[in-house]
Amino acid sequence: MKVFEISSGNTLSLSLFTEVTNSKELLDSMQGGTLEPEAAFLNASLIPDVFPVLAAAHKTLIAKSRESLTTRTPHSELVYNYSGSKHITESLKRCGIADSSNYVLAARFNASPDEMEAVGKLINGKEIDLDELEARANQAQIQKHYKISSLELGISSLADAITCRIAARDTL
Repeated sequence: MKVFEISSGNTLSLSLFTEVTNSKELLDSMQGGTLEPEAAFLNASLIPDVFPVLAAAHKTLIAKSRESLTTRTPHSELVYNYSGSKHITESLKRCGIADSSNYVLAARFNASPDEMEAVGKLINGKEIDLDELEARANQAQIQKHYKISSLELGISSLADAITCRIAARDTL
């Protein structure tokens, strides 16, 4: 687990898991609003670095401060903002976990160590270091989802291209 300072004293705690076997139960709990403690579970194969997640988290905190969340909770808003799409359902399906997900990034805003430990206990899987993100990212899937050309990758990184799309989504 690693904690990142986002803004104004708000933090985002991230834990990366592989070999996850209970993603269907996690998904059902999230959709039913019974997940305790509340957290965001992202499809980690679409995440090449933590920076785009932090950009999406910052965007989420701004929307929350303005009382203008597009989704029901800040944690679902994080998944939505990471997607780069304006379609809520598509965003949550594509960038959130699915029934068969076995590689998951767990995120929680302003979490205490005990809360993140509880989130870790919700997931039946092996926690690994966040440094594994880049090596395990599905570059072809990311390029297809975000429409990133090889030409763009010649002058930019995958993480930077995703971050630009996250930041610019509302203006396009």
